[in-house]
Amino acid sequence: MNRSNRDPVDRSIVAGSDFLQLNILDAPVGGRSAWLAQQLRLAIEDRRLPIGSKLPATRVLAAELRVSRGVVTEAYQRLIEDGHAAGHRRNGTIVVAAPTAPTAPAQAPSAAAPSPGGLFAALPGPDVFDRMRAAPARIDLSPGTPDLAAFPRAAWMRAERAALASLSTSGLGYGDPRGTPALRHAIANWLARYRAIRADPDGILIVSGTAQTLSLLGRVLRDDGVPAVAVEDPGSLGARQHLRHQGLDTPPVPVDSQGARIDVLRDMAARAVLLTPAHQFPTGVVLSGARRRELMSWASESDGLIIEDDYDAEHRYDRPPVPALRSVLPHHVCYAGSVSKLLAPALRIGWVLAPPKYRDALVDAKRFADLGNAALPQQVLARLMESGQMERQLRLLRTRHCRRRDAMVDAITAHLPGAVVHGAAAGLHLMITFDAEFDDTELAAAALACGVKVHPLSWHSQGARLPGVVLGYAASTPAAISEGVAVLGEVLPSLS
Repeated sequence: MNRSNRDPVDRSIVAGSDFLQLNILDAPVGGRSAWLAQQLRLAIEDRRLPIGSKLPATRVLAAELRVSRGVVTEAYQRLIEDGHAAGHRRNGTIVVAAPTAPTAPAQAPSAAAPSPGGLFAALPGPDVFDRMRAAPARIDLSPGTPDLAAFPRAAWMRAERAALASLSTSGLGYGDPRGTPALRHAIANWLARYRAIRADPDGILIVSGTAQTLSLLGRVLRDDGVPAVAVEDPGSLGARQHLRHQGLDTPPVPVDSQGARIDVLRDMAARAVLLTPAHQFPTGVVLSGARRRELMSWASESDGLIIEDDYDAEHRYDRPPVPALRSVLPHHVCYAGSVSKLLAPALRIGWVLAPPKYRDALVDAKRFADLGNAALPQQVLARLMESGQMERQLRLLRTRHCRRRDAMVDAITAHLPGAVVHGAAAGLHLMITFDAEFDDTELAAAALACGVKVHPLSWHSQGARLPGVVLGYAASTPAAISEGVAVLGEVLPSLS
């Protein structure tokens, strides 16, 4: 039979891979990529495409759907940008997260409805924090959580195989409690490139994140006769809790548009202070040049200790990098960093550079705490740092975070008129305040009752201030961010 006598192709048949069962004629003209992306989201949501599964190759799916490969490629890119999938080069495109389930319009909780208000004490302790983390929520806008869907799984697995292949038998022993030499050298190089810190690898201590840095240092300071560590106000509640758990007082140092008030620090005769100078948590302000000079004078004159939590330093979008305090005042700064926000908190890998006065005591504290971090993850991280994978990861995250930051700012403008946005130039969160009188813990409780989790600003402050909330955007898709902020806008009027 010649071609002219063949039956025409039946374009109404169900085409595509079995899990999709698509009819390409249902796609709107000119909108096939968006339509296909939505069909893939639905397949992920109802578990036809479970998390961890691989999407069909773009060439294969395009052939089966009888569309151009560009249509499929663009649809996959939309899933990647939304955080539902991740591209892994030769391993294809992998499903990494399910879309949030559609819900009925949010309503403020009625007086008769069960209220989670008991979860939000004015100054919650660790037990309250744990209950909050466990509370179910459709949309979690808690600060401090990175984009976990962006974790470079394929690169990590390749580095892990290479690390195992080259690891000597002795490398499986207890090793140096300071950490593996390979990782300490890699971190020294990383800090030189990104934070202008000249560090001797022998002076770097590997720890289980900044939380362990504070716990170990709190123990060392208490043994040295230091009764208190001044902290920023507002500042991290979690950091304050770790210091208090070690028996230290945490007197507040007010934060304004220039950063921590060093004049107040002088008046309280403190011997140590915890600061987040590159991107203050939660306000997002940068410690100004004048304040830095005041801080240096205070440290030199009083032999004071500055604990520099380099929180979110790499995650910046609209401003130039800020030098680390450690780079200009090494003998008075205990510098703490980690990969929790760049890779994942689950790795539990951080580092601390202590002044000579406390270096040996910190190493001893680490030895008696756990004999040192697990060696294999350290070897893997060292390979990622030295191979350039960490730089690539940082570039990827900056692009994604910037897009999600913009989505949150747009949603706040649309749904929370009158709210003031703070700290948008960098970081993984925004702080918003309201020129009104209401209890921000009630706002957070009402939002949680509607399935949206946020932090009330009062949790992170030891004094009275304007009500507000702290909203994380790194771990949520733009659509989820918009929906979560809209819920805040719906429940807010009931509190006025």
